[in-house]
Amino acid sequence: MRRPGFAHDWVEYGKTRPEEVVVRLLGADVALINKVVLDAATIGRLPDLKMIAVAATGTNCVDLEACKARGIVVSNIRGYAVHTVPEHVMSLLLALSRNLVAWRETLIAGGWQQSGQWCLFDHPIRDLHGATLGLIGSGTLGHGVARLAEAFGMRVLLAERKGAASVRAGYTAFEEVLAQADAISLHCPLTPETRGLIGEAELRAMRPSALLINTARGGIVDEAALARALREGWIGGAGFDVLTAEPPADDHPLVDPALLALPNFLLTPHVAWSSRPAMQALADQLIDNIEAFAAGSPRNRVA
Repeated sequence: MRRPGFAHDWVEYGKTRPEEVVVRLLGADVALINKVVLDAATIGRLPDLKMIAVAATGTNCVDLEACKARGIVVSNIRGYAVHTVPEHVMSLLLALSRNLVAWRETLIAGGWQQSGQWCLFDHPIRDLHGATLGLIGSGTLGHGVARLAEAFGMRVLLAERKGAASVRAGYTAFEEVLAQADAISLHCPLTPETRGLIGEAELRAMRPSALLINTARGGIVDEAALARALREGWIGGAGFDVLTAEPPADDHPLVDPALLALPNFLLTPHVAWSSRPAMQALADQLIDNIEAFAAGSPRNRVA
């Protein structure tokens, strides 16, 4: 990663424990962080801090109101994952729709080799073409997924906010999306309004064959309810890249070995964003944000 193009002292730490945050940031004008929590109490102990450059899009680890009160600029990263996350979503959709995990297990077990025929029909295969995709969250990443989905011939529904009094033009009522979609992909931020957005009631309202994809934030879905849904067949399958706790504890419901062994559940360790081009774009934008702040024209501000 290139360094800012102005005179500065650069101090870098690979990992920082909560009790180390204040000590390491004392005297710093700019803090570059990712997942490190800067709450109001911590910010209050850092009198020299003038900018927080978040090396991610989500800023829920920073107390934005405390920063506004102090006049601390907070900038985040935007648009860097516009290709890599949508491609990951489509990869999960394709793998689940075409039952790739089940077919791989069949080959490992010698099913084709011992079948005596040129083709097997052990596992159902569905096309994306003609299927309906519901998008919950229609920002940059949601629209990126919509573009790829439409290229596959999918019908795309943009979900209105849950509980909205009216439905905006171009959107479909939240409940209708749950009922109509063959697959649902989540692309909304984790906020008090979206925490637990998809729970038991919503999972049961989906089609029994529907797929649920989450590359947004783990807390948007009730993960215990999802584990039950997969075990009991409320939905057709799920592809997740995020969990409420990362890394998950061994007793997290979605890392149960029996659940991970299901062919209709795919879990990746928060890597949808991490293609090499995307990581380079993130690093470049992070330094651009700091240089813009130093020049007196902050960009990508959230506070």
